[in-house]
Amino acid sequence: MQDMCVSCGNGIVNIRVGAIIIKDEKLLMVGNDQSNYLYSIGGRIKMGETAEEAIIREVFEETGVKMSVDRLGFVHENYFYGDTSSNLNKLIYEISFYFYMHVPNDFNPVSQSFTELQNREFLYWVERTTSRIIYPKFFRTDILNSSIGVQHIVTDSR
Repeated sequence: MQDMCVSCGNGIVNIRVGAIIIKDEKLLMVGNDQSNYLYSIGGRIKMGETAEEAIIREVFEETGVKMSVDRLGFVHENYFYGDTSSNLNKLIYEISFYFYMHVPNDFNPVSQSFTELQNREFLYWVERTTSRIIYPKFFRTDILNSSIGVQHIVTDSR
């Protein structure tokens, strides 16, 4: 199945999912050797998948653990410029669905995933107050204080 990522003029449209995995008030984030920031577990939805199916697949691929969805927490519209060789300086419009996941008591994630450019990824438990750059930025302020409803967030870095 093909990723829901399409060229649109000189830009790119991505439809993706992200996991909100919280344990002991720490967030599970991902990083790699080529970036100076951390990002949410997740990835692009594949044609034919629902957003929930995609996040369950992505969490399993990136942690080795099959988790279930608790609830949808955020819909994030994001305009930004690409920073990898495949999308460098291209305007990207990304729609992301962020799901709170049920975290098992014995959760012991192991990363064996790679970026699309084959850079090894690593998992990090971080506090919201970490000095590291994290994406999406609203994780610092909104995820532990969120209401039961779904929040819509728009970020525009053009």
